[in-house]
Amino acid sequence: MRKIAMYGKGGIGKSTTCQNLVAGLTEMGKKVMVVGCDPKGDSTRLLLGGLNQHTVLDTLREEGEDVDLEDIRKTGFGGTLCTESGGPEPGVGCAGRGIITSINLLEQLGAFGEDENLDYVFYDVLGDVVCGGFAMPMREGKAKEIYIVVSGEMMAMYAANNICKGILKFAETGGIRLAGLICNSRQVDNEVEMIEAFADKLGSHMIHFVPRDNMVQKAEINRKTVIEFEPKHPQADEYRTLAKKVSENDKFVIPAPMEMDDLEKLLIEYGIAG
Repeated sequence: MRKIAMYGKGGIGKSTTCQNLVAGLTEMGKKVMVVGCDPKGDSTRLLLGGLNQHTVLDTLREEGEDVDLEDIRKTGFGGTLCTESGGPEPGVGCAGRGIITSINLLEQLGAFGEDENLDYVFYDVLGDVVCGGFAMPMREGKAKEIYIVVSGEMMAMYAANNICKGILKFAETGGIRLAGLICNSRQVDNEVEMIEAFADKLGSHMIHFVPRDNMVQKAEINRKTVIEFEPKHPQADEYRTLAKKVSENDKFVIPAPMEMDDLEKLLIEYGIAG
């Protein structure tokens, strides 16, 4: 079983990319579980056809600790198993602690056990936060492979570099590795070359470039992944290609984060900060 965490700047399209990637893996016959680690509880929405899944924390608040796995896990597209950690009531408590509680409960209930026959577990983690509970997939080795969703925009690259600092910090104790960058295009000038150069500086690679296409938004409005909504569309093939590359990937590294001055020089070199 491969344990993967997806990180990236807030608003970069991480959850959308993750769900479309998972749809591609299920088409390949893989059994996948997605653990949403965002208090908004939207990490599995497209796989569940828009169902507002009852979160782990909501269930615990309403039913106490006598919870069955079926209470907090639903089956979505292609047999994908979906769960959402959720968060505290607005203005009360720490969302990061909620992730710790949720993952520990899932383990206690045997969600990741051998009987489940899982090929992949994906943790879809809130934005670029790598502190507290949001760093749990890194810090405690729940995930072994980290993919960062990025674009050619300055703040997206800054966040990716910051996430690499988190990976570096926990690489030895947690055994985690950077598995690659996924560029979710924002149609920035020289975007492919820039992300490839950035990945090279980190000691990693850009595993796939996902072009920008309005079909992604159309599928989202219809509460589906592109692969389910319009399976013959070229954008669906992009996610299938990404899924194939992830399944075949064996380049896992301890990254070498860039200094801020060097990152800015790279941005200037490729013409977006000059």
